[in-house]
Amino acid sequence: MEKIASFQVDHLRLKPGVFVSRQDRFGVLVLTTFDLRFKEPNKEPVIDMPALHTIEHLGATFLRSHKEWGNRVVYFGPMGCRTGFYLILEGDRSSQEILPLLGEMMDWILKFEGAIPGAAPAECGNWQEQNLDMAQWEVRRYAAIVQHPATDNLNYPE
Repeated sequence: MEKIASFQVDHLRLKPGVFVSRQDRFGVLVLTTFDLRFKEPNKEPVIDMPALHTIEHLGATFLRSHKEWGNRVVYFGPMGCRTGFYLILEGDRSSQEILPLLGEMMDWILKFEGAIPGAAPAECGNWQEQNLDMAQWEVRRYAAIVQHPATDNLNYPE
């Protein structure tokens, strides 16, 4: 089998950032997959499961409810390696274009208080594994990168 594109990215040189991972075309429809890389792979600890789960619940709630972008959100969820998240949007999109959306999402998560959306037994298969404090710590750290991105935070290493 051929090695898929995401395994061809040099994870030893990959920095945290916002990257266009792939674009898929279905006739005139384009889906853009973003790699929201919170952690430097293989060089720092991954996001712990409760924080990852909380970011997933909060991020998905915010994105799917967004007035402008909500109907363009196909998917938001964690990477198996726990170094970040995938965001799939309808349309031919760029990393630069979605920075304001990500900034809004992070602000919303950082200000969030109360019960985590979807964290109930009837709504989630692992509803108790949540950690808002650690989720906010991870998001605060990532926000600093997204708010002031450098070229290596928006383009995969070549």
